[in-house]
Amino acid sequence: MNRDHLPDSEPVESEKLLPKLNLLTMFRLSLFQMGLGIMSLLTLGVINRVMIDELNVLPLIAAGAIAMHQFVAPARIWFGQLSDSKPLLGYHRTGFVWIGAAVFAITSFIAVQVVWQLGGSLQATGWSFSTYAWVAVLALVFAIYGLALSASSTPFAALLVDVSDDDNRSKLIGIVWSMLMVGIVIGAITISKLLQMPEAGEEAITNSASANLANIPQLQATINPVFMIVPAVVFGLSVLATFGVEKKYSRFNSRSTLVDREDKITLSHALRILTANRQTGLFFSFLLVLTTSLFMQDPVLEPYGGEVFGMSVSQTTQLNAFYGMGTLIGIASTGFLLLPRLGKHRTTKYGCTAAAISSGLIILAGFTANPGMLKGSLLFFGLASGVLTAGATSLMLDLTAAETAGTFIGAWGLSQAMARGLATVFGGAVLNLGKNLFPVPVLAYSMVFALQAVGMIVAIFLLRRVNIKEFRENAKSAIAAVMAGELD
Repeated sequence: MNRDHLPDSEPVESEKLLPKLNLLTMFRLSLFQMGLGIMSLLTLGVINRVMIDELNVLPLIAAGAIAMHQFVAPARIWFGQLSDSKPLLGYHRTGFVWIGAAVFAITSFIAVQVVWQLGGSLQATGWSFSTYAWVAVLALVFAIYGLALSASSTPFAALLVDVSDDDNRSKLIGIVWSMLMVGIVIGAITISKLLQMPEAGEEAITNSASANLANIPQLQATINPVFMIVPAVVFGLSVLATFGVEKKYSRFNSRSTLVDREDKITLSHALRILTANRQTGLFFSFLLVLTTSLFMQDPVLEPYGGEVFGMSVSQTTQLNAFYGMGTLIGIASTGFLLLPRLGKHRTTKYGCTAAAISSGLIILAGFTANPGMLKGSLLFFGLASGVLTAGATSLMLDLTAAETAGTFIGAWGLSQAMARGLATVFGGAVLNLGKNLFPVPVLAYSMVFALQAVGMIVAIFLLRRVNIKEFRENAKSAIAAVMAGELD
């Protein structure tokens, strides 16, 4: 029996009177996700490149400072709970989205200014106390950037739950997450143009004794306008995407039994509800394993192309286009074709299976040293990633309770953020281990992709134990018990 189609309780009369999302509004909502895609590549990609290549900041220090935006991921649960219980600017979700977007847009520009101060200190005094102080300031700025992302993206995901129903949620997810990939493509085009900047910068380097140092004013003149215009555009997209949507389409008030109560769910209440449900832990573990396995290739893909296939830097950069194209097709097609026919569990299962198979094809491509086979395998892997991403995201939005939707979305976001960090660490660590064990590079890289495939199989095992009906029943009981003071 397909657990995705188990009957739910009848919607209340007020929910029946609310209009359903139309296709145009779904695409309008997706503009926010497109903006996040642009910001992720523009902000992190460009700043990382400038610090390491132009300013000669140690890669470990640069990565550590930037990674602070992931280390604040636990705040997602708090922001989700806040959007459940405390309206902002008159809305449960929209106010958080707007203020969060404004803060991360402004913070991205501030981060670049701190980078110039860091570079100037490094050129003037080397790795002195003042230089390390600027590193600390940059880490703090990225922590604020991460908090702003959490404050906007978690309520936005909860808004998707509020404004959709079971019969149109898969289409909404397909459109919204497809536009994330569109944003990444746009960001990638922007970054590729910015990568031409260092050549101009090198021509402008002075002929002084510091000839090997970048000309920071030249870099500022090139990059600062981009970090003023693009974040402003992304903020505009965030407002345009959500303006009026919550007021017209949100089912939050009709679905929540506690919306008018004085004793609204607090953060401690929400966390107790979160941990009282066995299904929450199962799905959290599933997301952790799935996302870690999915992104283990990130730190090793381009070195794989260079060391095993003899590709140039530009050629290995283009490998991401095949993966991204496959992901875009997979996400877009799944929401409209696979999810309505197969259901969320089977769609996600088939996506995990296809991802495991494609990891094997990537390994096989290495043994044949065939770049064409590698590109085809990455296209297939991207397609599988799109399918499982759309399926898992639809499951994620179903595994919420109306009263604590933001809290649960925050928990799922925390799982994914933790997994992205683990994936980077595991990918590099397994590659280092493989190089110590095997003299042939392809065997070392194969260990990473093989572990990736094993992780997908483990994710399927965890997925089998996820039951939406059990989650909803337990969540309702937990909420009632918490509000009655019955849970210890």
